[in-house]
Amino acid sequence: MTNAKSTPGRVKRTPLTVRNRLSVKDKEPGYVYRIVNDTDDRIAQFQEQGYEIDQKNAGKVGDKRVDSGTGLGSVPSFSVGQGTKAVVMRIKQEWYDEDQRAKLAYVKSTEETLSKDSKADYGSIQTT
Repeated sequence: MTNAKSTPGRVKRTPLTVRNRLSVKDKEPGYVYRIVNDTDDRIAQFQEQGYEIDQKNAGKVGDKRVDSGTGLGSVPSFSVGQGTKAVVMRIKQEWYDEDQRAKLAYVKSTEETLSKDSKADYGSIQTT
């Protein structure tokens, strides 16, 4: 029988059950971060909505990665699989909160249209 010895300098193994590949490290307070796939015009759409590309965190996504972030032109990106690249983007917390309030108001208004009395040929509609 041989004795298994740990190799000095070996990185500690991360169990698959706790692995979160798409987490962003070193987040700056006051910002909300998001990973955006670089497909179609998604990066430009997010920029129009107030998001900015986080230049410093492109290589700090996820736990341990075999492949590191690479620059695609001037935009630092990383592989998310199947030939797709992604970019770390961020938006100011106050703008994010404002957007979330607007989304909630829209959802509430559409739900209100469902709960209004509706007239039917027969019977009635009730929501609980």
